Amino acid sequence: MKKKATINNQFSKYIKWFWIAILGGTSTIILVFLLASWGVFGTLPSFEELENPEKNLASEVISIDGKTLGKYAFENRTPVKYKDLPENLIKALVATEDERFYEHSGIDFKATLRAVVKLGKDGGGSTITQQLAKLLFTGEGSKNLPERILQKFKEYVIAVRLERQYTKQEILTMYLNKYDFLNLAVGIRSASRIYFGKEPIDLTVSESAMLIGMLKNASYFNPLRRPVKVKNRRNVVLGQMYKNEFITSAEKDTLQQKELDLDINKEGHSDGSATYFREYLRDFMKKWIKKNPKPDGTAYNLHRDGLKIYVTIDSRMQNYAEEAMKEHMSNLQRIFFKEQKRNRTAPFYDLDKKLIAGTMTQAMKRSNRWRRMKKNGASEKEIRASFKEKTKMKIFSWKGDIDTILSPYDSIKYYKHILRSGLLSVEPQTGHVKAWVGGINYKHFQFDAVKQQKRQVGSTFKPFVYATAINQLNLSPCDKFPNTPYTIPKEKYGMPEDWTPKNSGEKYGGELTLKQALAGSVNVITAKLIDMVNPKNVVSLAKRAGIKSKILAVPAIALGSVDLSLYEMVGAYATFANKGLQVEPMMLLKIEDKNGTVLEQFIPNSKEVLSEESAYVVINLLEGVTDAGSGVRLRTQWGTYPDNVATGYPYKFTNPIAGKTGTTQNQSDGWFMGIVPNLATGVWVGAEDRAVHFEGITFGQGASMALPIWALYYQKLYADSTLTISQEEFEKPENLSIKIDCEGETTEEDETIDDIIEEDPEF
Repeated sequence: MKKKATINNQFSKYIKWFWIAILGGTSTIILVFLLASWGVFGTLPSFEELENPEKNLASEVISIDGKTLGKYAFENRTPVKYKDLPENLIKALVATEDERFYEHSGIDFKATLRAVVKLGKDGGGSTITQQLAKLLFTGEGSKNLPERILQKFKEYVIAVRLERQYTKQEILTMYLNKYDFLNLAVGIRSASRIYFGKEPIDLTVSESAMLIGMLKNASYFNPLRRPVKVKNRRNVVLGQMYKNEFITSAEKDTLQQKELDLDINKEGHSDGSATYFREYLRDFMKKWIKKNPKPDGTAYNLHRDGLKIYVTIDSRMQNYAEEAMKEHMSNLQRIFFKEQKRNRTAPFYDLDKKLIAGTMTQAMKRSNRWRRMKKNGASEKEIRASFKEKTKMKIFSWKGDIDTILSPYDSIKYYKHILRSGLLSVEPQTGHVKAWVGGINYKHFQFDAVKQQKRQVGSTFKPFVYATAINQLNLSPCDKFPNTPYTIPKEKYGMPEDWTPKNSGEKYGGELTLKQALAGSVNVITAKLIDMVNPKNVVSLAKRAGIKSKILAVPAIALGSVDLSLYEMVGAYATFANKGLQVEPMMLLKIEDKNGTVLEQFIPNSKEVLSEESAYVVINLLEGVTDAGSGVRLRTQWGTYPDNVATGYPYKFTNPIAGKTGTTQNQSDGWFMGIVPNLATGVWVGAEDRAVHFEGITFGQGASMALPIWALYYQKLYADSTLTISQEEFEKPENLSIKIDCEGETTEEDETIDDIIEEDPEF
């Protein structure tokens, strides 16, 4: 009896301590929860922070056809809404990360207990809500165990508060929007675009499974570094989807056999489409932000506030323009390299050793290496010596970057060989800039050839002389002028000496109509015209057409002696296609904040420059250039080049095209301006230094350097049925009073002129 009483006492003691342990542990946990919720273990997010947890939202540049051209980002993150997420992605997430997500209120006690018992061997037991709390507010877990335990309690408290504040759908969406998938892919939209080149809603089951698999540890499961491990992890996710009856066994087996099928589309600022335009836009937005504060008076942050910048660029046209430039320039560069093998002072012409040394020294002094070493106190002798030391580097090539060993001096000389290019397309009626290609590769060549650069424009300036003469004197394309030397005395315009320009090849004789003269880019007739109308009036018309650069009112501008930007030239040429009405080129449609509130809408500015009749006559003259002049390559298929380096030009356009080629002195710059009724496009090609150029006119003229890019670009535009680039006639004014049909204008003599005046040397 006594023994039984002792056993009962011991049992009662165990029961007592059991309940003390249970109640004490529960009380301790409750106390810790309370202390955590009171902020004893660290500040918790406020109600406002819980209400607005999204920060560091990338500002997005959106094309006129609704495509993302690029972003300005502290984190490359653009949030999406739940409706923009595919069902298979949500199922993969829940099946893999939190099977009881829809059942708990932020904490899965069953999973937590399992994690404690198994010491985390089967996972940490964190719910999706807890993981979101960690991403938003607590950050990476501490490696110190006591600190990590306290941090875990904070996550529990925040998770419960998030569950009260948001719906399950909102929590899933915030989590996927916040997670960093590496390689500049912050958030599910960036990850979808960067890894698969598509919007999230278009993700397949396999693609969704791969991205969800990365949530375990994106650094470890990095598709670019460990594709095999990523594939295995993806298959685990597919297995979880099968376990939760989201896919069938057959689907699982089939999908697990698939490769990752990545389609990498980097979204760094040097990557993607319209890089030069986006850099121009960045500078514009900085100025806009200074003038347009938020309602509370603070400034918008381009990299954090999630602005939506809607632009006039058409992503399809932009891609075609970039493709066309790459196709032609890669071939042209190959031809140029071949020519330079015969050049003892390559890549320079027209410079002696002293001038070449000076040019190279200036290039060295502009480099980061020179500035950095000088800032650190190095002498000029030491700096120069460093430029002769070979080092590992990556250099640009049209076949991709090359890893090589070169001295910095030799790398500068190599880059002097590289030909550059720019292209701009504008819709004349709206002023909308449709395509902007500022160079051949933004990563290596960041100087923008569209707006930053100004170069001599050559014969592409001649139409402004003709336009002034037609507008002022009511001349007809059929009016004839003698093709003979013409001198303007120095006294007339205050010149240092008489001015007598020469024709290409010094070919003269007979009479030419204005249409023939412009088609053949005949210098002496252009000189006669500018003398007839006065250079001041030509400058005035060019300014009204949108050219803002300084132009000296001297006769030499008739042959393109002025330096202008491609941006100015295309905007001015568009005036001719728009019936004499100049619409200032515009790039922006509207700017919205992250909530979709319109902050500013943009409208075009326009003014009349020419009468509709005069503008049409200029267009008619420019059509003659592509029908029988220096732009005729658009119409015919030529043979091979003299040395069989490349074939001719099988463009065979049959639609009306108004255009003008231009080549400056020594073939330093090649231009082509081409217009159809609803699109004006200009192309420039040249090297960084004007002493770097083709030796002869065959490859060095605008018709060889620039025109092919225009032709390839328009071929692509016309082949795309989703675009509406006109192939129709230019609209003729009613009751046109100026004669444009010139009977019997073509003679054998005229045909020889077409042959010899492929382009003029200008001066």
